[in-house]
Amino acid sequence: MILVLAGTLDGRQLAVDLVGEGHEVLLSVVSEYGGELARNSRLTVRVGPLDQFELVAFLKQTPIRMVVDASHPYAANASQNAMTACRDAGIPYIRYERPAVPLPEYERLYEVYDAAQAAKTAAKLGNIVFLTTGSRALSLFKGEPLLADKRLIARVLPEPAVLKECLELGFSPRDIVAMQGPFSHALNVAMFEEFQAEVIVTKNSGQVGGSDTKISAAMALNLPLIVISRPKINYGAAGYSKQEIITLVKEAFLCNI
Repeated sequence: MILVLAGTLDGRQLAVDLVGEGHEVLLSVVSEYGGELARNSRLTVRVGPLDQFELVAFLKQTPIRMVVDASHPYAANASQNAMTACRDAGIPYIRYERPAVPLPEYERLYEVYDAAQAAKTAAKLGNIVFLTTGSRALSLFKGEPLLADKRLIARVLPEPAVLKECLELGFSPRDIVAMQGPFSHALNVAMFEEFQAEVIVTKNSGQVGGSDTKISAAMALNLPLIVISRPKINYGAAGYSKQEIITLVKEAFLCNI
């Protein structure tokens, strides 16, 4: 059985593709919402977070022969935990890395290394900062002293726990956009205009994550655009497409026969 770690659309699609290749697959997702989406694809699903030690125990207690890590490109801790757990359990680890969007030549684009640098950079560029980075780094933006007198708009998934977190961090309901993406170029333009955004902050989550249309919308409005770079991780065996992953899985099984 292959354990696929995923919570995103392309991760779920990859699990379906592996089933189509004749593999028995268990999909692991963190949230109940992700579980619902996966069950709609008729996948066998496990819901709930797994830290490194829980994952090691899970791998030893179940007939998992391989892990395919299709977690979000910025879920560095999840990937590091999975690699360590696979080494401890003595099973192959394969990474599916969603292709990034090539960054255009745009004089108002600022590529930064992490959310902390993004927060400091945003504070210099405008008073209304539209955050399209997901919910995990919101506390960092809210806690940055340089942003204390700025208006922060958070676009996040419409999940109860995420909305609760936003409110607890001090986001006003009028500054929370709870919608499921990805969003079209036109809708991004409309949102940025509606909130009178002066700075856009995003991650390079690839076309599947809607990075292309966020970038094009910011450029169309001539807005400063801050892009947080992906964490640099040596995954070892990694593929960037469905076919590459299928080939790596086949090779890994042959090597472990």
